[in-house]
Amino acid sequence: MQIPHPPTRRSVLALTAAGAVLSLTACGLGGPAAPQADQSGSGELTVWFPGTNTTEIELVTETIVPQFEQETGAQVEVTFLDWPDMSTKLNAAFAGGTAPDVFGHGPAAVADFVANERVVDLGPFLDQLDAADREDMAAALPGGQVDGTQYLMPLSLQANLLVYDADAFTEAGLDPDEPPATWVEAAEMGAELTERSGDRITRSGLLLPTHPIGLQQSFATLLYADGGRQLSEDGTTATFATPEGEEVLDYITSLFSGEDAVATGLGRDYSTLPPSQQPLVTGDAAMMIATAPQVQQMMAADPDLDLRVAPPMSFDGSTDPAAFGGAGPGLMINADSPDQELGWRFIEYMASPEVAVAYTEGIGAIPMRASAADSGYVQESETLQAFLAAAPAMVPNPNVPGWVQVRDTMAQHLERATNGAVPAAEALRQAATEVDDVLAKAR
Repeated sequence: MQIPHPPTRRSVLALTAAGAVLSLTACGLGGPAAPQADQSGSGELTVWFPGTNTTEIELVTETIVPQFEQETGAQVEVTFLDWPDMSTKLNAAFAGGTAPDVFGHGPAAVADFVANERVVDLGPFLDQLDAADREDMAAALPGGQVDGTQYLMPLSLQANLLVYDADAFTEAGLDPDEPPATWVEAAEMGAELTERSGDRITRSGLLLPTHPIGLQQSFATLLYADGGRQLSEDGTTATFATPEGEEVLDYITSLFSGEDAVATGLGRDYSTLPPSQQPLVTGDAAMMIATAPQVQQMMAADPDLDLRVAPPMSFDGSTDPAAFGGAGPGLMINADSPDQELGWRFIEYMASPEVAVAYTEGIGAIPMRASAADSGYVQESETLQAFLAAAPAMVPNPNVPGWVQVRDTMAQHLERATNGAVPAAEALRQAATEVDDVLAKAR
């Protein structure tokens, strides 16, 4: 059924033009039973979302928010902001005392908001949920925690997994039903899948993201798979300048350089390309790391593609499989909000089983609840089933103050190594020294 739009007053401030209303036909987008708006507050709520995706704007403003208003009697004012503007505008709003009651951001920024006492501990609210409900969200919740305390409620999961062209496997004499089980094996298969014209690679057998943020995430993917970690458990020192770190950084470099290279396009940002221009669609790659939305968009761009997702892998078989991923962007409550209870009701509503599935279906993301595996959205997509099944093995970036600067610092030194400017050991040593300095100053 389609959800009716209630005649409540609301103001939607979107910084892009929205097109036609997204129509959801799934029944039951009612979320949890919600009492009337908190009588101790105004019953009015301001919410800022990051991003200006038209589909998301329409889904939130034309369907989810009106239904929440109808069930609670609240009045919700929603603003969507460009990702690059989000932090700047939030900082200005906090300084001016005009910050929203609830706001969204990525997990990488949570620790800095916590350090500046900008957000509310969600633990007491989560404690009101039953144990089964919390367990249903267990894979996503850690990504919104700082020092074990929940501050952000993720609205989706994100993961980087190996995706491959089954037809390319068959043509190369490989079994498409037997994807690589380790990254060492993936490189070996990549060599068989690589195509050349003379000395020039015309099809990458194994392609990893190597633009700055992508390179840091590729490094994290392999480091986790090799049993390593990026920071100490208390988040105060770098722990990537290790034999494991050198091993995986040399591995990434070897994919793009030397006579045995299996990939081309070092440093190129494939994530920004339209689906029809993605390497697996154009035939420029046989295997690549990709996200769930990327895979679904590629398959929509070329329905004849037989793309498959490999499960999380160990680096060489000596450690447990792991994958970079975890919580996607989520919502936090402003510590200065006069209506924190109402803010939580909105977050709880967004994270409720029915709404959470409808939201992720609308934006093409991985649901953050394990129970979503039984939804039609997941059951109809082998891609989503594979990504959701990988959730227990997902390991996120650390949530520590200064992480964005740490990530960018790492990327700079990783780039120098992959381009052959310095050996892996030296690049990691220099990066660790600078990262330790960033972490010390951010504490």
